[in-house]
Amino acid sequence: MEYSYPIDVDWSQDEILEVMAFYNLIEDAYESEANREQLDKAYKNFKKIIPGKADENNFYKAFKEESGYDGYKVVKALKENKEATTISVK
Repeated sequence: MEYSYPIDVDWSQDEILEVMAFYNLIEDAYESEANREQLDKAYKNFKKIIPGKADENNFYKAFKEESGYDGYKVVKALKENKEATTISVK
């Protein structure tokens, strides 16, 4: 798919790469499955960059508008399926 990832121009290059890695795992969870451990680590890194809940929701909304993938649903599945090795959302 061709779309732009929502990012903040004030982020460092490393922060941009961390957020993009999280977005890629959201895509994986929708398109097939995402490794739960990798997704959990990526989410924790995302939260270090975007600690506020309102900001988090704004980035999920922007990402969903661009891609059609809902980050909130993926994180909800991550939190609800602690024993799973992979996360998949449809």
